[in-house]
Amino acid sequence: MNSLEVVNAKTRQAYNLAADKYHQLFHDEMSEKAYDRQLLDRFAGSFDKDSLVCDAGCGPSAHIGRYLFDKGIPVLGVDISDRCVELARRHNPEMRFKRSDMGALAFADETFDGVIAYYSIIDTPRSCTGRLFREFHRVLRPGGRLLVAVKAGTTEGWVSDLLGIETEIWFGLFTQDEIRRYFEAAGFRVEFLEQRNPYDFEINAERIFAIGIRS
Repeated sequence: MNSLEVVNAKTRQAYNLAADKYHQLFHDEMSEKAYDRQLLDRFAGSFDKDSLVCDAGCGPSAHIGRYLFDKGIPVLGVDISDRCVELARRHNPEMRFKRSDMGALAFADETFDGVIAYYSIIDTPRSCTGRLFREFHRVLRPGGRLLVAVKAGTTEGWVSDLLGIETEIWFGLFTQDEIRRYFEAAGFRVEFLEQRNPYDFEINAERIFAIGIRS
């Protein structure tokens, strides 16, 4: 396997192990995050019942996509982990889900009106991150919107646990300038780019949020 295949295999394994704990910890986190809700409200304003949004890296709760779904917007959740997809289907039986690698999405060109990547690009090395943005651009229709959330910083590399579970997974932090460059290099116009402090109950790292419009 090449290096990205190794990273993806370890990501799948790590989230298969941690999916149940992840759901337990984070399924209701949006109720405590007013900033995030306001951002998602802004993003949701670009769509309606005839749109289709991809929640890329939806996790076992699919709670970010669910937030849009509850506003009447069709959402399709995607995750690399079999266990995450299994749990997401169980907890959101009205929604659709598919197991897929974000770097090679199993969808035709211009399938979606929007894509959400909420803390889901952080498990891909910087050397391969541009591929994710190009793939998001491919599956978006012209004028479609991409929302990305990451943690702020400059480091990346392997870590030895996920939510206290012993496993190996890649974890990367990003700067605002890096995120802007990824958007623009892939053919997006950056509409929104902002950084916030962590809430008291979050991991102590600032968060970066960005929305781009596909050319």
